[in-house]
Amino acid sequence: MDLSRAAVTTIVNDLLVTGIIREAESRSVRSGRPPIVLEVNPARGYVIGIDFGASHLNLLAADISARILEEIEVAIDIQDGPKACLAEANSRVQELLTKTHLDLKDILTIGVGVPGPIVTEEGMVVAPPIMPGWDRYPIRDTLKELWGCPVSVNNDAELGVLGEWASGAGRGERNLVYIKVGTGIGAGLLMDGQIYRGVTGSAGEIGHLTIDENGPMCACGNQGCLEAIAGGRAIAQQAQQAVQQGQRTQLAGFQPVERITAKDVAAAARRGDLLAQQILARAGLQIGIAIAGLVNMFNPGMVIIGGGIAQTGDILLEPMRQAVQRRSLPASARVVRITTAMLGRRSSSMGAVIQALTIALHQVADRKEVMVAQMTRESSLMTTK
Repeated sequence: MDLSRAAVTTIVNDLLVTGIIREAESRSVRSGRPPIVLEVNPARGYVIGIDFGASHLNLLAADISARILEEIEVAIDIQDGPKACLAEANSRVQELLTKTHLDLKDILTIGVGVPGPIVTEEGMVVAPPIMPGWDRYPIRDTLKELWGCPVSVNNDAELGVLGEWASGAGRGERNLVYIKVGTGIGAGLLMDGQIYRGVTGSAGEIGHLTIDENGPMCACGNQGCLEAIAGGRAIAQQAQQAVQQGQRTQLAGFQPVERITAKDVAAAARRGDLLAQQILARAGLQIGIAIAGLVNMFNPGMVIIGGGIAQTGDILLEPMRQAVQRRSLPASARVVRITTAMLGRRSSSMGAVIQALTIALHQVADRKEVMVAQMTRESSLMTTK
């Protein structure tokens, strides 16, 4: 780290004073003075990470060392609107606290991810295509007032790249892209070790790149967006149409056919259903074309595919890889790796935990600086007297 011994000692002492780290049991050595072993103090505080998906709500409780204590996942419909969905989140937070024997006063920070373009400074979404009724709703301020602790609101794909970078497949990567393939399609961008959010915080909306200008209408109001061609709803609709046309598939057993979801298509594909595999392969090809554009533009070392549909593995990934190899410049294509999320469905909720921990640690450090400043002023006053 290119720090002097004195600088390290000062930093360590500060961390000990704030209780972020503590001395652990010393290790025995054959000769000389035994070393002082330090570790993160897990009892210093706790955080919660929450991931709102289009159809799911995932919550993680963790201590300050990022160790997961408890997890809850339930089905929701993001289209029910902010009041219903935030009320459900509050109910599940209370359940999480009960399971972990914690109280809200023990929670330092709560990180929240939502599937829409975020205005970071305001803690709200603006014109989110798959979140009707949420436009400019004060998500952060509502939850902050409800829970009485700092709340961070970020895009779910952005948190996905943070989660995979910190605890998943992207560890050690400084240039990383995370693509979340669910009902919508979004991208989280890590560039030179920093999350890239854009001017307003809404960067990464890859799902609304135009793939076919004469393609199907998208929820955003444009035609031929990637999301309208290869997102979860599009995958489900293609399967429904195939069943209605009488094509052979395991999905034909669904009645009514409108019940078929992208998860059902993915499950059928894993069981060897040819039609389901073809639908996912076409989606993978279209997503791969969009990824090739990102690879040419940002030159990442790794692209991680997450979200529920990504669990089909190579059925979806291999067409993506082929498209990237064919359509990316050789200098970029030969170094990029495309893989599935190691954390699975936890990527975004784990990213929310990491975001919450970052804020919590800064708060602890800021409080320590305020405390030192106050002590300095009091000492100065006493000396003057």
